[in-house]
Amino acid sequence: MKSYHNLIKGLSISAFSMTAALMGCSVETDVTRLKKPSQPVPVEMVSLTQEQITRTTTQPATVLPYYQTEIRAKVSGYVKEVKADIGDYVKQGTILAVIDVPELQKQRQIIEARITQSESEEKRAEAGIQLSHANVQSAEARLLQAKSELNRTKALVAAAEAEFARTSDLVQRRSLESRVLDEVRKKRDSELANQQTMSSAINSASADVVVARAKQKSAEADLQVAKSRTSIARHQLEELDVLLNYASIKAPFSGMITGRTVNPGDLVREGNEVGKGEPLFEIDQIEKVRVEIPVPEVDAAFISRGDVVKLSFPSFPAEEELKVAVTRFTGKLDPHTRTMLVEAEVQNPSRKLIPGMFGQATISLGSPAAANMLPARAIRFESGKAFVYAVTDDIVSIVPVTTGMDNGNSIEILSGLQPGQKVVDAHLKRFKTGEKVAPIH
Repeated sequence: MKSYHNLIKGLSISAFSMTAALMGCSVETDVTRLKKPSQPVPVEMVSLTQEQITRTTTQPATVLPYYQTEIRAKVSGYVKEVKADIGDYVKQGTILAVIDVPELQKQRQIIEARITQSESEEKRAEAGIQLSHANVQSAEARLLQAKSELNRTKALVAAAEAEFARTSDLVQRRSLESRVLDEVRKKRDSELANQQTMSSAINSASADVVVARAKQKSAEADLQVAKSRTSIARHQLEELDVLLNYASIKAPFSGMITGRTVNPGDLVREGNEVGKGEPLFEIDQIEKVRVEIPVPEVDAAFISRGDVVKLSFPSFPAEEELKVAVTRFTGKLDPHTRTMLVEAEVQNPSRKLIPGMFGQATISLGSPAAANMLPARAIRFESGKAFVYAVTDDIVSIVPVTTGMDNGNSIEILSGLQPGQKVVDAHLKRFKTGEKVAPIH
């Protein structure tokens, strides 16, 4: 029993000695390691280089119809017939629905009767003009006749005056008896009376001419009034025909019917204002579509008409990118999104591109230009700010940089580095300023 205890005691002492020895070795090893100087970390290096690149911007894109409109009724009435439905492709001018407007048809008949009446008044006025014109000619002829008679009478009066003077002279000389002078005086007085009569006839004929001409002008005015009434009635008829034409709802352009809210028998009312009530139909022109691209402020200033746009759509992953051109842009930034709207037109004869479809657009901004580029893997980001590990004489410096265009492989460095300056390439270690590295050549 005693020997057993001694054996256990001996084993315990041996185990303690071995533990102490091992601990002593470990402490000694750690102290030795701390005293050893750290070795420079081997790193790959890359340099900031100048390259000829084309500035691009990649943004989301949305397909919209080239034209889109809501069709409303211009006249009120009951829907007689619906000839189109959603999904139908219609040509410009195709009748989509017909509205029954019997009251407008009745109004048209009334206006046609009014036109007939006005045309009859025109004919009567024209006849009145002809009659008044004949009266004017007759009055003028009587006036001319009276003037001729007056001239003849004046000649007779002059002859009678001469004869009276001659006879009076002879009587005074006692060459003729006084009774002869009385006869000559009576003849002269008679001719003077005839002259006065003809003067009165001339005045009367002149008055008749004035009256006849006034009646002629009145008849002409009546004709103008009749023609004006006819013209007004005809314009009213044309206006009514325009309204009747609106009773046939037609497609304003070729496109796809994308909405319909009307059914046969529905009462529709005139809706002149956009947004007033539900539209009868909605139609989209999709043989050519617009692709809208919101370009951020940093790239908006570089957009120009004709810039190349590459379009890709998730719906067609196996197809090649579409290449089109910038057609137009707004020229101002949306104050809410700080983006500028850019549009590109795309021919869509197969109607494959559906309005509302989402895609991606890459726009080439201008011609190639020189830029300082650095591989994207050599740039680090922290809290949204970019920096690099610049190396000078194998010593690391943390340098903040301003980045520009990113083409997927390289990133443009706008400020912070000089061309040819070396930086640490991709590395898992986070370096500190002043840390030494061993560049791998």
